[in-house]
Amino acid sequence: MSKLRQLAALLPFSALLIAPTLSQAQLFSPLSDSPLSELTSEASNPIHTAQRQESAVIKNALFVRLEAKPGKEKELAHFLQEGLDLARQEGTTPVWFALQLGPSTFGIFDAFSDEAGRQAHLNGPIAQALGANAPNLLAEAPSIERIDVLGTKLPQ
Repeated sequence: MSKLRQLAALLPFSALLIAPTLSQAQLFSPLSDSPLSELTSEASNPIHTAQRQESAVIKNALFVRLEAKPGKEKELAHFLQEGLDLARQEGTTPVWFALQLGPSTFGIFDAFSDEAGRQAHLNGPIAQALGANAPNLLAEAPSIERIDVLGTKLPQ
């Protein structure tokens, strides 16, 4: 018998050293039915619980691609940097990024806990300022993509 198989054969018995009160039926039952499952499940793991809570908070997002007019790249970058102050004032926008994707291509990624927050943002001061400055700064209309967020990892 290979060493790996010998080790695998001994694993159930090593659980007796960890949890000597387990019956043989509990020891050899599927993990989800085992008393050990409470110790090893994601539900009891605070890291996994926090990640699920974060995922539950952020549900919707937007990705806006912006193409600067030639010679307007610095102005568009400055405009986006100033947008951070407006984003901080929006209670329904917990996540907001201004991005530079290439020499003249920029973007905004923002996320929301629900559709109402996303709609409030689309009708808010950042969108209004972008609309007002678009003819001067942008080579074409912004591309706005609505995104459903599947999971997140955010700082606490």
